[in-house]
Amino acid sequence: MFEGNHTIHGEILERRFFGRRLLRLWTDDGSPLDEAVDAIGHMPLPPYIKRDDRFEDRERYQTVFAQTRGSIAAPTAGLHFTPQLVTALRDRGIDLASITLHVGYGTFQPIRVERVEDHVLDAERYDISADAATAINRARADGQRVIAVGTTTTRTLEAVARANNGTIAAGRGETDLFLYPGAEFLIVRGLLTNFHLPQSSLLMLVSAFAGRDRIRSAYDAAIAERYRFYSYGDAMLIL
Repeated sequence: MFEGNHTIHGEILERRFFGRRLLRLWTDDGSPLDEAVDAIGHMPLPPYIKRDDRFEDRERYQTVFAQTRGSIAAPTAGLHFTPQLVTALRDRGIDLASITLHVGYGTFQPIRVERVEDHVLDAERYDISADAATAINRARADGQRVIAVGTTTTRTLEAVARANNGTIAAGRGETDLFLYPGAEFLIVRGLLTNFHLPQSSLLMLVSAFAGRDRIRSAYDAAIAERYRFYSYGDAMLIL
């Protein structure tokens, strides 16, 4: 039970591996669950921010691209963008297209298997508009480089391309695509991404894109210079 301005009750429906549970949640006063969660919940801050969370953190933790509720966490690479930066990019002739992937627990699930090929990601929902699909396909046809903002964007584009003969098709669906060293990238030719934790599928994806040795060198430099990880951590641009 979670208590605050509202009370949320929970019932365990299913026990899963590694402490995971499938829950049914409801409010005692019949109010919408999302409303109750917003009233009771707190924004998680990385350990190097030495204060309690504030109301304004809820806005700061959203990217400028955020529109639809559904992710369990913000895609951290997008947090580096401001409205002013987006305007500056467009003024320089850089086209931006937004797609949606609802980040789930699987994104942060550590890799616990001995063989990386045996790791399985939980499926996550995506949504690509017709305008975004057209813009990305046109850019590739014109020989322009498609730069993904974040691993979530990368996974979505690469999964959809694999299902559509190397092109991006508009629509909604789910993907559990796991990209690790040896994977071929069909769409993405540049990647802006935060620094990720060890034994994560995110680090595997970045290593697949840039090469393990190059990423290891970047991480050695980041650790030496005390770069920050987690939600508000530092980022790298891989071209």
